[in-house]
Amino acid sequence: MQHTYYISQGSTASEQLANIQKVLDCGGKLIQLRWKTNDETALFDLATEVKKHCQKYNVLLIINDNPTLTQKVDADGVHLGLQDGSVASARALLGAKKIIGGTANTLEDVLKRINEGCDYIGLGPFRFTTTKEKLSPILGVEGYRNIITYLKENKLSYPPIYAIGGIELEDVSLLNTNGLYGVAISGLLTEKPQLLKQIESTFTENENSR
Repeated sequence: MQHTYYISQGSTASEQLANIQKVLDCGGKLIQLRWKTNDETALFDLATEVKKHCQKYNVLLIINDNPTLTQKVDADGVHLGLQDGSVASARALLGAKKIIGGTANTLEDVLKRINEGCDYIGLGPFRFTTTKEKLSPILGVEGYRNIITYLKENKLSYPPIYAIGGIELEDVSLLNTNGLYGVAISGLLTEKPQLLKQIESTFTENENSR
């Protein structure tokens, strides 16, 4: 999977689609559709349209918190928050080939997600962000470092871990050198999608230098 993971923003379906399209045009390869609405028909219509765009660009589409919608539109996978349905039930519904990602805020959450068989983990928040309500305690660089160090010292196998939460361009290299697989970004790429190539190249360069 790509190291840079765009989580969509926009208060309306048209804003969502426009923001996703900008990221696709700039080379995005991993998109999470995250639109908090009670209008299930509008959400289905948007997801169907976004899937068409993602297929055109050969891009992975992950649906936020909704395994049923993921199945209906045949998206590539689903992302589950800690308070959402279980990974096991999502896997039973979607099958072995779909991507199932999960949120984690602490080492205990990470270990739980590993045991559940998540395909990737979104670990955060890195710093304060206005994108999400009811924000969990801030991890910061030291929090990530401690968790990754624990996993490595205990020789635990773990899936790709993405840092998430208020990440800016200057944070990317530091997060990468502390063992994170990638970064999940919403606000920065919504405002400046052209930065995507620079962010992705940071991870690629560090990979090649190892």
